[in-house]
Amino acid sequence: MSDQLRVAWLGHQSGRAGDGLLTYSRETVAGLRARGVKVFFVHHGSLPATTDDSLTLRSLTASHRYTISSPRTKRLITDLLRREHIDLVHVSLSFSTLIDFGLPDLCHELGLPVVATFHVPYDSRFSLWQGISTALYRLYAQSLASFDRVIIFSEQQKNLLESHGVPASNVSVIPNGVDIEKYAPGPSGYKQTLESSVLIGYLGRVDPEKNVDLLIRAFQDIDAAEEVKLVVIGGGSERRRLERRYRGSRVIFTGPVMDETDRITMLRAMDLFVLPSLVEGLSLSLLEAMACGVAPVATDVGSDGEALRGAGLLLDPKDLDGQLRLALRTLLEFPDFRTELGGRARARAVERYSLSDNLNRLLSVYRELRPAAGAAAS
Repeated sequence: MSDQLRVAWLGHQSGRAGDGLLTYSRETVAGLRARGVKVFFVHHGSLPATTDDSLTLRSLTASHRYTISSPRTKRLITDLLRREHIDLVHVSLSFSTLIDFGLPDLCHELGLPVVATFHVPYDSRFSLWQGISTALYRLYAQSLASFDRVIIFSEQQKNLLESHGVPASNVSVIPNGVDIEKYAPGPSGYKQTLESSVLIGYLGRVDPEKNVDLLIRAFQDIDAAEEVKLVVIGGGSERRRLERRYRGSRVIFTGPVMDETDRITMLRAMDLFVLPSLVEGLSLSLLEAMACGVAPVATDVGSDGEALRGAGLLLDPKDLDGQLRLALRTLLEFPDFRTELGGRARARAVERYSLSDNLNRLLSVYRELRPAAGAAAS
């Protein structure tokens, strides 16, 4: 056997949707492979395995976010770990109801260290979503304490896990990362195709907790010029309803945009990026917009506040309606301020949220847990 590090990555893949969970798996797996790690990508979904280092599992549910695995899943994963002489297992939670809570015991029985990235969004303020997220963190805490390392995105999230009994020594803060070479300011003709002078953008799931409805109403209420437009990029449970209600010459719904080059072109065309969510982990779409030099506006929930503070406009979700209108008016009326915030956001993304830097930190965790393997990975 060579000293090449061999990792089983239990993550997410879909040919029909695009969100942070999918991006995290895709970018991390590609980045690790580029650094010489042998990654076996295990996922549910409709896309079949196309290489011998991928394994597609059957699921009893259609969504990659809420997965019930088939009864054979545990055996298939166990066979892979043994057959491929895996050095370390990394799971992106939540992966499946069958695997999430039993994976530490399975790996430790095989003598393997196991790492989890915990994506579950949270809100530290008193609210319905705070109650839901607290219940989920409490539910997962006992299992997370059994992992050899838990990857989370901010110090605030680390403190939350510690309050539920996860040992601090088991937790590493490694935030989401963006390829700052690809996601960077650059030319784009997308705004011209929309015949827009100023473009406000949203990119993400169009689900109730994302507050896209509120964003559209705030945009309409500020009564901006006809050539100021809002583009909503993404799909979700609310998309059809909102599209029927609001679609017009000034509000454009694209649906999911799976091609990365197209998404970057759209982001580069934006003058403002708005993320009015009620609850978040650390939004990859926010980081992508920041890396593209777009002036960002987001609610101070999850780890987004830590990412954006001093580099964009943060909104209090308890007064979101009024603050959202004020933020839109301010950034529309003062283009120099937009430019300044875009520059700050780009600098913040480069400084703290480079995918390359964060992959290096992840590899350091792997080597710490499995020092005998992977000396060549860099």
